[in-house]
Amino acid sequence: MDVLRGITIGGMILVNSPGTWEHIFAPFRHSAWNGMTFADLIFPLFLFMTGVSMYISLQKYNFMLTLPLFVKILKRTALIFLIGMGIYALAPFGNIRILGVLQRIALCYGCGAVLVCCIRHSRLPWIVSILLLGYFLLLLWGNGFEYGTGNILSLVDRHLLGIDHMYNDQGIDPEGVLSTFPCIAHVLVGFCIGRICLSPVSADCRLNQLYLYGTLLLLAGWLLQDICPLNKKVWSPTFVLVTCGCSTLLLAVLSACIDVTRQFRTIWPFQVFGANSLFCYVLSEVLFILLDAIHLQGTSIHMLLYNGLSTICGDNAVSSLVFALLFTGVIWLVGYLLYQRKIFIKL
Repeated sequence: MDVLRGITIGGMILVNSPGTWEHIFAPFRHSAWNGMTFADLIFPLFLFMTGVSMYISLQKYNFMLTLPLFVKILKRTALIFLIGMGIYALAPFGNIRILGVLQRIALCYGCGAVLVCCIRHSRLPWIVSILLLGYFLLLLWGNGFEYGTGNILSLVDRHLLGIDHMYNDQGIDPEGVLSTFPCIAHVLVGFCIGRICLSPVSADCRLNQLYLYGTLLLLAGWLLQDICPLNKKVWSPTFVLVTCGCSTLLLAVLSACIDVTRQFRTIWPFQVFGANSLFCYVLSEVLFILLDAIHLQGTSIHMLLYNGLSTICGDNAVSSLVFALLFTGVIWLVGYLLYQRKIFIKL
């Protein structure tokens, strides 16, 4: 689980830190609308792992929502949310974006943690189904697959958040208000998978269950995409199914290679990101913003570094990727120093 979380954070930093957004290789570019690329899989994978980790962290409380636990969940939710807003306050833009990646993680964690402590776990698949089906009907009713301001998601976001406080992609905010609901279902699926991972059965039985459920989720999403398109920006139900299926299968493969057959023994390079996952992500966002904000001789440090790489590499897309790899490497080195000193920063 630490390895997969580390791979996820590394992938998020890599995808979010190109030398220039104008020149990116296709797998690292988000889908313009319907469809899915490698980049579209990274954030859902992190939400999935949030659910898996939630099972581990709440198990010691026997999933009972006491007042101290509720306060702890509320504090962690508020802290992650405020840090997310604080990151956008650093950006050289006019107004603070209210919702974003960390804010979505916070809301999904908070809602998911309360739900799993108040509802029988055997009923969680029904809750997931109701959330996804209800959201699909909402998309059908409210032109939810329209890429424009007539989309119900855009209408609600502009009314509740205001156009100046949202990411405006033709009126669509990919981390908007209504699309948070299928993300809560996403975390709950991860929670159910975490329950399987720690179930008191043999390792072979756990792996078989992971392979089975991962395959079923993936197939269900692919087969239903003609009715409900794969779309990250609206976080469509089929997008939830496909990405949860991929995440489950990836977790199963890593579990087999690391825990069962032990073919993959050197795992600490991935654990560096996994041990301080949120800290490394926040650090990458802050540093990337500062590289854009600080100027030398009228040019941002970001562009100075990218232009230097372009002179060496020649190809713009290659230079952009090299910049992202070097930037990710810098964040990894910071994480390695913390990992080596056994410093684990928890939010």
